Amino acid sequence: MSHKRVVIVGASSGLGRAIGIHLSQSGAQVALLARRKDRLVDAAKEAGNGALAIECDVTDATSVTAAITEAAAGLGGIDAVVYASGVGPLIRIEDLDAETLNGSFATNVTGAHLVTAAALPHLKAANGTMVYLSSVIGSHTEPWPGLAAYAVTKAALERLIQAWRIEHPDVGFTRVTVGDTSGGEGDSRTEFNDNWDREVMGQVYPTWVARNYYSGTLFDSVELLRIVEMVVHTGASANIPVIVVQPRQPQLLK
Repeated sequence: MSHKRVVIVGASSGLGRAIGIHLSQSGAQVALLARRKDRLVDAAKEAGNGALAIECDVTDATSVTAAITEAAAGLGGIDAVVYASGVGPLIRIEDLDAETLNGSFATNVTGAHLVTAAALPHLKAANGTMVYLSSVIGSHTEPWPGLAAYAVTKAALERLIQAWRIEHPDVGFTRVTVGDTSGGEGDSRTEFNDNWDREVMGQVYPTWVARNYYSGTLFDSVELLRIVEMVVHTGASANIPVIVVQPRQPQLLK
């Protein structure tokens, strides 16, 4: 990975932070992007290898353009971008207001588009690749009660990636669809469900279990990091449109 220059968006916590640290410690030159600069600085110190910490708000086009430009200058180009930003508000669909839905689209879909557009010239020059973290809720399961905004935006993200791939076949576009995966530890733990309403959770969780949305096992996040590393390392030299990462059903492990 020593010759790879990689930008990780959404790198202040969760899988984005874990991916950035893993790639840097595997030899890649990385730029860590997110809104929370203080957390990025800590992540860059842990990553080592000259990792860059660059503030970026994916819902702001000016911020995205400036951050990608700074990352490209600092890295000397961009070979890959990993888009790991995502929000998933837990709310009953009848209570889902315009502000919440628009906010989900701004981060999960529009932000991914803005980052891709800003990075495109650099990726074309490097025969590079865009990697997007998505979820089985976007295409592999029914929408989970309480997570309608997340399901709808992840389905939209899938179509967005396809559109980019069709219009720019010389760049690699890979969607990594993630199922039940163990979260990161310490500062890299997921904050996805931190603000969930416990009352709503109590209402929808039994349905999640009854419909077998949970497999009963978790895929090791360390293996996910290795899969992302493989995609980044391969670049656009191979056509890897979709990778689905989810644990095997418990009965298959016996």
